[in-house]
Amino acid sequence: MLEQKEKAVSDAASASALRDDEGAIREDFVAAIAEAIKTRDGAKLRELAGDLHESDTGDLLEALDPDLRPRLIVLLGADFDFSALTEVDDTVREEILEELPAETIAEGVGELDSDDAVYILEDLPKDEQAEILEQLPASERVTLERSLLYPEGSAGRRMQTEFIAVPPQRTVGETIDFMRETPDLPERFYEIYAVDPSRKFLGAVPLDKLLRTKRPVTIESLIDPDRRVVRATADQEEVARQFERYNLVAAPVVDENDRLVGVMTVDDIVDVIEEEAEEDIKALGGVAKHEELSDSVWTIAKGRFPWLLANLVTALLASSVIAMFEGSIQKMVALAVLMPIVASMGGNAGTQTMTVAVRALATRDLGDNNSLRFARRELLVGLINGLGFAVVMGVIASFWFHTTDLGVVIGLAMICVLLGAALGGFVIPLALGKLGVDPAVSSGPFVTTVTDIIGFFSFLGIATLWFGLK
Repeated sequence: MLEQKEKAVSDAASASALRDDEGAIREDFVAAIAEAIKTRDGAKLRELAGDLHESDTGDLLEALDPDLRPRLIVLLGADFDFSALTEVDDTVREEILEELPAETIAEGVGELDSDDAVYILEDLPKDEQAEILEQLPASERVTLERSLLYPEGSAGRRMQTEFIAVPPQRTVGETIDFMRETPDLPERFYEIYAVDPSRKFLGAVPLDKLLRTKRPVTIESLIDPDRRVVRATADQEEVARQFERYNLVAAPVVDENDRLVGVMTVDDIVDVIEEEAEEDIKALGGVAKHEELSDSVWTIAKGRFPWLLANLVTALLASSVIAMFEGSIQKMVALAVLMPIVASMGGNAGTQTMTVAVRALATRDLGDNNSLRFARRELLVGLINGLGFAVVMGVIASFWFHTTDLGVVIGLAMICVLLGAALGGFVIPLALGKLGVDPAVSSGPFVTTVTDIIGFFSFLGIATLWFGLK
């Protein structure tokens, strides 16, 4: 116990020396590491970075110059924890792996849990994967090859293949003795699993339940046959949803024949949730889901160009609506001054509704059973806000341009555009979802177009009719 406390204090002191007040890796620490790499001072390097947590090592790798990263790994040798490569951007990891010999990578991933090893290997070209896998022991190679055969983003790719499975006739005492005497147990586990001779999953026993039960009791009498399982081919986002819905800490993974092939744990799910949320945020902003801070200028520009092109097309559509009222704008310059306000309010309101709708669709909280209620709610919100901003902008425009008529026109336009934004922000994501298109990726340009067209058409159209300018 004393040793654990001393280690915790040491770790805390190391973390304090490693990072600045904002949590970033200290520049002087990075400089010291870089100097040790350049002088090939392995002893100094191990003293500085040999005992770092994998997450800290990952941040250190990203802070170093690209040419120093693989040299750090080679100099640390056995003291480098390859799980740190799961903590860096994809681009950084790929660049590092390209510079390392296959023997070094094979030796490193051979020490990892299967889920971390698959995470590192899955983005490599097939020929490089094969070269690395050939250098692993047959049992490890077969396990990793099987995991890599599952679809990308599936539970089979994320699962850990190290788990404890016992026959149901075994007693609690025998199971505990087995775990004490077996040296190659998983580093962390939360439950044990009962399987038949063909490895078909029968049920799970949480560790706390196991430890509270007397030794002569059989595992069979403790298992929960209704334990929720995960299919290896299930999408990782759906698995994360199950963990959230049922408050799971771990879940057994089975193949198409109900044979136990792995386990998903909550630490894996945290990563999945973070990845999926990051992808949704990027998609809503028109950024490619794989874009990283470490990407090159050309890669980023190429990824963002299609989205900007789509927005250009929608902007041209909105401009064509303005062109229909060119005569009205020429006769009353105030319309040109107020148009951006109408478009901006509509765009922001549409984005608010769209964001809520896209998120609700992603979490399966919005469906056919409650879509009408959601639409009614958003329309009422749009109406209330429309009436409120109609009064505000009506007063502002009346005093600004010294005419009450213009205040009435923009007030009516505000009501129309906020109602239209609420409707478009809901209908467009729902329609795209029905068509099998990811609403997070495609909704933005369409919602922007709809709100701009409704805003310009309603404002200029009402003005034209009200003032009789056409």
